[in-house]
Amino acid sequence: MKLIRNLLALIGLVAVLAIIVVAVRLGPTLTKFDDRFLAVYQEFAGKLLKTGDPGVSMMWSVPVAADLSAEEVVESMKSIAVSRNLLFVGESPFYKQVRAITGEDYRYVNFLSFCDAQVGKKMLEYRDHYSGFMPCRIALVEDKNGRLWMYTMNLDLMIHGGKELPEDLKTDAIRVRENIMAIMEGAAKGEF
Repeated sequence: MKLIRNLLALIGLVAVLAIIVVAVRLGPTLTKFDDRFLAVYQEFAGKLLKTGDPGVSMMWSVPVAADLSAEEVVESMKSIAVSRNLLFVGESPFYKQVRAITGEDYRYVNFLSFCDAQVGKKMLEYRDHYSGFMPCRIALVEDKNGRLWMYTMNLDLMIHGGKELPEDLKTDAIRVRENIMAIMEGAAKGEF
């Protein structure tokens, strides 16, 4: 019994020492991180553990009302974007590309791109790597059961997932995030 008690005490001591080493080494770095970074990664990890799929975990999805057509949703997205001062900068109808290459019809999949050029410029001035987030894309996808869904990248990972962004850039990035979500949520209901 003494051996087990001593072994557990040793394991406890090693665990405490490991926590102290991690805190000392990571503490100064973590104090520079955004206040919400833990919550963002907890959400990501929760989705990852639930689905086992990192692609699902880093995306937001919104189902479209069953009575709306793809064309109505696209027009709604464009209208809402204009009302929120976002530019509609492009559309890539993937289903047409598949048809052109294979000669076979494919379910509706369309990628729509939106941009706030002023915020984009600030992002690029801050870090060139952020160009990978631009322009903001919303995919309108007909699932295998014929239901329309909208998908976009979880911008919280960029906004809150690491070192805190400069305050003005963070404010602008949050506004773009809210605008993208408003486009998706409004278009899912057919709002204009």
